[in-house]
Amino acid sequence: MSGPWYLVCLLAGILCMLLLDRRFRLFFWRAPAAAVLVTLAGTGLLLLADAAGIASGVFLRGPATIASGVVLAPGLPLEEPVFLLFLVLCVMVTYTGSVRVLAAWRGRRGR
Repeated sequence: MSGPWYLVCLLAGILCMLLLDRRFRLFFWRAPAAAVLVTLAGTGLLLLADAAGIASGVFLRGPATIASGVVLAPGLPLEEPVFLLFLVLCVMVTYTGSVRVLAAWRGRRGR
């Protein structure tokens, strides 16, 4: 039995990361054009790596009852690009947040 649960969870995770981003103006709300470029480039590069892994037989699509069952290409489920988008967003929000926290910490420490 297929279901949209994994996709729904990924979309909820993306929404939560965007809410954090908006609240602290870390990535998209700080530099939208740069954020779009980084997100598209990162997701695209990761999709290319996935395609290489699928073509070489390293990445296999197994049974997943929580996935939608929609396949975009042989071995590439719908959830994969959404997951990669979520991954890039998580990395960038975490990175920009960490830079801000470290800068504040260094500023307090230097007093």
